[in-house]
Amino acid sequence: MNMVFLNSLEKRVEEDRVLNAQVSIGESQGCWYVGWQETKEDGRLVQETWFEGTGWEDMLVAFREHLIAKQSDGFNPIIEAAIVPEIKVLDSRTERLQLLTYYSELHPNDGLYEELRKWRLKQSSKEGKIPFMVATNRLLRLVSVFLPHTLEELRQLPGLGATKSAAYGQELLSLTNGHERITSFPLHWVKETINPVEFNSWLVQEKESKRKSIENKQDIKRKLLEAISRGDGLEALREQTQLQRRELLVLMEELDREGYDMEPYIEIILQNVPEEEQALAWEAFEQKGDRYLKPILQAVYHPEALEGKEVDRIYEWLRLLRMKYRHVQVQAEQAVEAG
Repeated sequence: MNMVFLNSLEKRVEEDRVLNAQVSIGESQGCWYVGWQETKEDGRLVQETWFEGTGWEDMLVAFREHLIAKQSDGFNPIIEAAIVPEIKVLDSRTERLQLLTYYSELHPNDGLYEELRKWRLKQSSKEGKIPFMVATNRLLRLVSVFLPHTLEELRQLPGLGATKSAAYGQELLSLTNGHERITSFPLHWVKETINPVEFNSWLVQEKESKRKSIENKQDIKRKLLEAISRGDGLEALREQTQLQRRELLVLMEELDREGYDMEPYIEIILQNVPEEEQALAWEAFEQKGDRYLKPILQAVYHPEALEGKEVDRIYEWLRLLRMKYRHVQVQAEQAVEAG
């Protein structure tokens, strides 16, 4: 094997004691290898294979990500070398978002963040939306940390385009304007305040967290499908998955888009809804469209008729009926195309 790169690292565990390690890149007949060996505190020599394959770019990604994780754990190269990628110039929305998100996690403003979460909950209930459709946690965190004081500044935060800033801008500013800030807009200065090694370590952790989140979501979907096949009610589903009812409905909509047959279960849930109310909602969908549920709610119930009713439960069956309505629309379109 041809040795392409070799470097030694050490980790100080006590004032007069260090642990040694080596990282290497080798090549043999077009196949790349990345290896790591480390001496543990009990004296054992442990070897790891970080990569084995023909892809140069894939090899570099594996090398950098694993090495950043080791450096975050305390290992530092004995001979300094350009083995950790520097932060790139902010030439993409993704890189900019990552930098701002990382900075906001380093400098949280928990008090204002909680105020913003309360505002979002109230707003989402008013509109009949799930909270993250009004604003994501990440966006609220950015607002709480960078404290925009004008609409122009607010629009500089990723996730707040023209539509959302027009809808929610003044309310958000009413919450931020009462807070004194020590930073400024535009936010180009953020890059200069961040440690490249720590930032890249955070990126690796975020990637791993995202992977686990996807795996967990798939597991929840599997359990949800099993429960739906048994005809379990929404409250039983909530107890089994530990999700809020709104989150369950979002997952059901995702499963529906992925091609799973939700209609039998939708019919079971809708059995508890008066047929007259369903008919009024269906007519409202035909007249007003199916994008927003609030106009449908207003078409079915007069304001005084909502007194004493659980509006969230009404929105639940409206979401389910909307799924059924969309199925019918798709089937009608397919019939027309078939001619």
